[in-house]
Amino acid sequence: MELRPADAAEVSRRLRRAHGQLAGVIAMIEAGRDCAEVVTQLAATSRALDRAGFKIVASGLRQCLEADGGAAETASAEAELEHLFLSLA
Repeated sequence: MELRPADAAEVSRRLRRAHGQLAGVIAMIEAGRDCAEVVTQLAATSRALDRAGFKIVASGLRQCLEADGGAAETASAEAELEHLFLSLA
């Protein structure tokens, strides 16, 4: 499964945002910031990573729906996508 260029750009944007948020969390911890502020930023980082993962899975689902492959190929792709989706939970 390959990401379409538009999907790859969106996933990359989300991952860059999460990267920046994580760097901010590390800086907050090193600066001794309030725990509630740190946890709030960590939760935002987690959501950004989850959304990137869900976008990847959604892109795979779209490709499966558009594929002209046989039933065995479709079933295999479906099982792989289900496994990926559940790994995000």
